[in-house]
Amino acid sequence: MERRTKVELFEEIRREYEFGIGTVRGVARKLRMHRRQVRQALADAQPPARKQPERRRPVVAGLMPFIEAILTSDRQAPRKQRHTAHRIWQRIRAERPEQVVAESTIRKYVRERKWELGWSTRTTCVPQSYAPGQEGQVDWYEAWAELNGAPVKLQVFALRSMVSGAAFHRAYQRATQQAFLEAHEQAFHYFGGVFRLLRYDYVARHIIVVLCPSRLCVRL
Repeated sequence: MERRTKVELFEEIRREYEFGIGTVRGVARKLRMHRRQVRQALADAQPPARKQPERRRPVVAGLMPFIEAILTSDRQAPRKQRHTAHRIWQRIRAERPEQVVAESTIRKYVRERKWELGWSTRTTCVPQSYAPGQEGQVDWYEAWAELNGAPVKLQVFALRSMVSGAAFHRAYQRATQQAFLEAHEQAFHYFGGVFRLLRYDYVARHIIVVLCPSRLCVRL
């Protein structure tokens, strides 16, 4: 499983636990996974990085001290004067002609070493700030309730404000189109207005929602 896909899975687990079923066993049963993985997602939103097995480098092994010496000297040099992987490969050809190695092999090794030394790390930040009324998130989840002494599975509509985290919930016996529209109307009344943008998670992705100041238009 790709890391991005696993991050999305962990997010779904945490959402089901917080806003849905609320138990480790229930989430594991619904998503068909081991409870150990559910606990792992609840402990940390970021999946653990996959451990890469150490690979033997028979070609590069004899050149590692030579490359390390260059990289060590480069730490004291201005950025523009540091060796590129291509320049290191050229020096190997000139100073170590008996050790034949492909440029792509040197490029890969130098790139990994620079990453380990912290030379190639770049931090990308995505702002997570919202203005009041700017954006909301809509989702459906399942919940059990006791009605007339019998357990009944309900479909719960949830609309959450991204700026405050406040949420509106309304339960239905079936997630019909009528329930979908009615829940929006009740949610907008609860929040006192209409969000400029709504993001839909798993509910009716084929529906196009256009928000207007005075009404909600839904194209099926």
